[in-house]
Amino acid sequence: MVIAFLGLCLIALQSQEAQHASVTNSTSGGASAIASVPAAAASDERFRTSRTGAKTVPLASDADSFSFVVYGDRTGGPAEGVAVLAEAVAETNLLGPDLVMTVGDLVQGYNRTDEWMPEMREFRGIMDRLRCRWFPVAGNHDVYWRGDDRPAAEHEGNYEEHFGPLWYAFRHKTAWFIVLYTDEPNPETGERNFNKADCQRMSPEQFTWLAETLEHTKGAEHVFVFCHHPRWIEGNYGDDWRRVHSLLVAAGNVTAVFGGHIHRMRYDPKDGIEYFALATVGGAQSEIVPEAGYLHCYDVVTVRKGGIDRVTYPVGSAFDPRSITGGLSEDVPRLARAEVFTHEQPTLRADGGVEGRWRLRVSNPTSRPAAFGLELVCRDGRWALNPARIEAELGAGEQRTFDFVAKRPGVQGGSQPYDRGFDVPELVLDARYLGAEREFRLPTRRLPLDLDLSALDLGSALGAATDEEHVLRLRGKGHVAIPAADIDFPDGAFTLETWVRAERFASRQGLVAKTETSEYGLFANAGRPAFSVHLDGAYVEVEAKTALLQPGRWHHVAGVFDGSELRLYVDGALGARRAGSGVRTTNELPLIIGGDVSRDGGANSTLEGDLDEVRLSRGVRYAGESFKPARRQVADEETLLLLHMDGAVGRWIFDSSPRRRRATLAQSATIE
Repeated sequence: MVIAFLGLCLIALQSQEAQHASVTNSTSGGASAIASVPAAAASDERFRTSRTGAKTVPLASDADSFSFVVYGDRTGGPAEGVAVLAEAVAETNLLGPDLVMTVGDLVQGYNRTDEWMPEMREFRGIMDRLRCRWFPVAGNHDVYWRGDDRPAAEHEGNYEEHFGPLWYAFRHKTAWFIVLYTDEPNPETGERNFNKADCQRMSPEQFTWLAETLEHTKGAEHVFVFCHHPRWIEGNYGDDWRRVHSLLVAAGNVTAVFGGHIHRMRYDPKDGIEYFALATVGGAQSEIVPEAGYLHCYDVVTVRKGGIDRVTYPVGSAFDPRSITGGLSEDVPRLARAEVFTHEQPTLRADGGVEGRWRLRVSNPTSRPAAFGLELVCRDGRWALNPARIEAELGAGEQRTFDFVAKRPGVQGGSQPYDRGFDVPELVLDARYLGAEREFRLPTRRLPLDLDLSALDLGSALGAATDEEHVLRLRGKGHVAIPAADIDFPDGAFTLETWVRAERFASRQGLVAKTETSEYGLFANAGRPAFSVHLDGAYVEVEAKTALLQPGRWHHVAGVFDGSELRLYVDGALGARRAGSGVRTTNELPLIIGGDVSRDGGANSTLEGDLDEVRLSRGVRYAGESFKPARRQVADEETLLLLHMDGAVGRWIFDSSPRRRRATLAQSATIE
């Protein structure tokens, strides 16, 4: 669901015993008034403490308050709408209101009696699960007939026999509830049609009853009115509601009117009366803009002296906190972090073709069953992937292996096999924890898949014959990641360098780093180059004092640790030096190019701009006061990593050092 309402699940607020000192008077434009609040004192029998001299704690008001829930339309949608209704009933029981009101369209209707009766029993069977009383309102689906032998009253008789009167009123605590009937027939033709204004007039009989009822309820603090059609919006509903509205205003104590039918939320306050149209609880729902009231939901109305509060809950947003047991709380993170192991992967040929399979092992590390959905997706439409999706339920602690067959045609005639459209599939993994009483859907994970690149002609793949220069282009959170195992090197002297052209500099800006209370990194904070190494449990850092990097210009930045000193070079000139020695603190996090590493292995402090010629070397590359940095670096036996950024195969760029590692483009990072 789009709107996060878990923070609104304050069940005590909605309970009929809820007590509040602050009252929102909705009928007066939302102004707040503070009710009388007694101060906490030793003389107040409701407050106890053995402490003296502490701040006085104001207590909540003892004034009466209560809550009720209102359901929107159930019908007009698919048959499975009853499941939405059942879910709303279960959630309502958690909220503990005094009562539940509907606004009509309880059954699908538009049928004969033999079809209407099972629908009535189904609806009543679900609503009777409520732990409070519920009160119906008749809608067009409940009374309109379809078929031969149409009675003059259509389903009105069936409705009154099995649900209750078409219009009625009742008192609860300080309020009266009035139910109106908005599907009376045209008195002259007998036609029922909610799209015609002349079929949307209140009969003299009902109007007289309403006037008498409003007179009878003059002593009530609140009067609430419920009907199916929101006639106050007029249009096809005509203008008959104007005389009804005048009657309600004259009563002086009508707080709100609730309607349905239109399957979307709408608020139309007028003359001190709040008019609410509700959306659906299982009815036909477009969900075109859920945040704007096109959704399955129900309203909770809290009634207090002087006003009401109303909150809307999307169906599915409330749950029983007792269901979050200690075992479940420990289990769900295990499932969210469960690894998917690749036992077999296809081989990528030099011509770009693939024919093989991914064999993936999925495990359920929890104490309950879990349901998984696995799907391979790819932006490169030349892949054939089979099956399209796998659904499986794994028992507690169970592991299972799944196969996906993959084919991709190669290119012929010397064409470039790795064009801009080349991409590698990724695994989309859905998981649901199947609890004892309800299931918990985990966020979808998108996991990259590897290919066997042993048959790849690296020179061809990267387009080495081209005369064009390529760079790593970084936008947004784009970066490149290299696993820690691929850049592991012995403690001691090393050199880290790169070429950078930034569009702008942030106050903290990573260039090449894996610093997380450990390791090393090059930075350009606010354009000021810096080099850090974590030695003997603390960072030693050198920062250029005068050599600032300029946006839009290429700069060479190099950090050198020789075992006893850190040096920072900017464009070949020594920018800063500082004594430092000790054992380098290591970590298992990836090296991030274009930012710094986060605790979870992601990237933060990312760069907006371009990087090129990233090289990590054992030993000291540069000494003295200055040198001329090479625009294109050369690999030798001391080179641990060298990325020329000359091209990519899918999301991979390749290391030109003797190790021949590969780095992964992430987020919006591209080679251009």
